Amino acid sequence: MSRVQASAIREILKVAERPDVLSFAGGLPAPEAFPAEALARAHADVLSHDAAAALQYGATEGFGPLRAWVAERMTRRGLPATPEEVLITAGSQQGIDLVGKALIDPGDTVVVEAPSYLAALQSFSTYEARFETVASDDEGMQVDALERVLRRKRAKLVYLVPTFQNPRGTTLSLERRARIARLSAECGVTVLEDDPYGELRYRGAALPPVAGIERDAPVIHLGSFSKTLAPGLRLGYAVADARTIRALTIAKQAADLHTGSLTQRAVARMFETFDYEAHLAGLRRLYGERLDAMLASLERSFPEGTVWTRPEGGLFVWVRLPSGVDARELFGDAMLARVAFVPGAPFYPAEPCLETLRLNFSNRAPPAIADGMARLGACVVARLREARVSRPPRRRVAS
Repeated sequence: MSRVQASAIREILKVAERPDVLSFAGGLPAPEAFPAEALARAHADVLSHDAAAALQYGATEGFGPLRAWVAERMTRRGLPATPEEVLITAGSQQGIDLVGKALIDPGDTVVVEAPSYLAALQSFSTYEARFETVASDDEGMQVDALERVLRRKRAKLVYLVPTFQNPRGTTLSLERRARIARLSAECGVTVLEDDPYGELRYRGAALPPVAGIERDAPVIHLGSFSKTLAPGLRLGYAVADARTIRALTIAKQAADLHTGSLTQRAVARMFETFDYEAHLAGLRRLYGERLDAMLASLERSFPEGTVWTRPEGGLFVWVRLPSGVDARELFGDAMLARVAFVPGAPFYPAEPCLETLRLNFSNRAPPAIADGMARLGACVVARLREARVSRPPRRRVAS
């Protein structure tokens, strides 16, 4: 099922890339925010002084100074770590795949949110996992339901995106983070905490990683530089206990030997002089303005009966359309209006909600967001009008 859904998403994104289309489909960071000049200087410096090492094979675990930088930063964010507890990956997506390769056997149960990140569902399906879904709400995964699943069924893995979830944009509350960490420790079930958006918070207080709450809990934390620096770097990391890192390292060695040496060294060199905090502050201002523009445009342009999430960060807003409006059918109307989104159905491993869709706001300026939401809102209104006209009249009940 997930392979079919992933194929559908690929086709949607191909169409959405047309230059005449206002696309809110892909989870794209803003290219104008890429630190291109700083990266260019760092690459030039590494090639001038360390070319032999930078262009040679490297350690599978990753470049030592970059692992140390990640460990120090995660410690400051609430997850104490040493460099030996860090593995550098080719983006957090590779981290997901390595966990699947190292932990999942055919038929193993993986517990996921409904809806959940599509590429994770696709990755776990490659290893023939069986999915058990747990509903989520505005505070993230519903832990009472998760506990019932874990008490009645042996699960190999719980996968979640706790902060600014993809696709819903919601954040797991502190209380639920603590409960999930305790459940992980009590049940001996590994939790995979996928956190590519955690540093993109535009309002509210930061929350600690799930992996930092219960040190005895088997929680693997994944992070990425794709959303904070640039996705083309293909640079991420896994943080876990040393034994788990060794298992993931073996899986990575068979996959690609190591993440690119030049890229790792250049990013580590850049961090020696680059003001990363100022860069993040600029991203938060930029994306916060775009989030506000999208929320205001939804309020202005969409009909009564539409509801949406109100994220405090991340890249996505999740919309539930009025009853009877199928987002898959709406997509065709929207493309005629030259605006694109991702229908929500592919994000569910089973029993999809067809009235949902995901919108990305980070890659469009506020005027384009307003224009796109006006076009899309008009399509929803037209769909509603058509549904009312085509609906058969109710029969009167004889008195």
